[in-house]
Amino acid sequence: MNILNRIKFKVQGIIVNSKTTLSNDVCLLPGFANNKKGTIHISQHCELSKGVTIKGYGGNVIINENTFLGEYVVIYGHGGVTIGSNTLIAMHTCIVSSNHTTPAQNELIRNMPDILLPVNIGSDVWIGAGCKILGGITIGDGSVVGAGSVVTKDLPAYSISVGNPSKIIKTRK
Repeated sequence: MNILNRIKFKVQGIIVNSKTTLSNDVCLLPGFANNKKGTIHISQHCELSKGVTIKGYGGNVIINENTFLGEYVVIYGHGGVTIGSNTLIAMHTCIVSSNHTTPAQNELIRNMPDILLPVNIGSDVWIGAGCKILGGITIGDGSVVGAGSVVTKDLPAYSISVGNPSKIIKTRK
């Protein structure tokens, strides 16, 4: 079903499907960056738990149907974040879709522009508690990322990975 069908609410830059459950203290801020307006689209049958924060910072965040975000999941959408259907993202996970350049010593890091790095998380993915998903990453359909992992490289479909940096230890058969 198209994400725009059966709208629960539509506020400037935010569309949430009517069959989605949001905890009272969810924070959705599409935001602006570099004269670009961000958007957040949340499809049907999703659940966003206590303390979930999604900030677009000028990028687009798309969460497809039947996806669960656990307590205090944070998504920064600068470069764009897409999460497939039937995906579970456990508590305290952070997804960041940008980075900074490292300037010369005579320049301030904070003055450097964002490097936009899209994050794509497939369908039927399980991301364990406290993971960090860095910009420019694709996590393939059916993958599992162990709790506390830091994902710095793409993960192919049906891979199981753990650690910092996350390494593939086996595949789902």
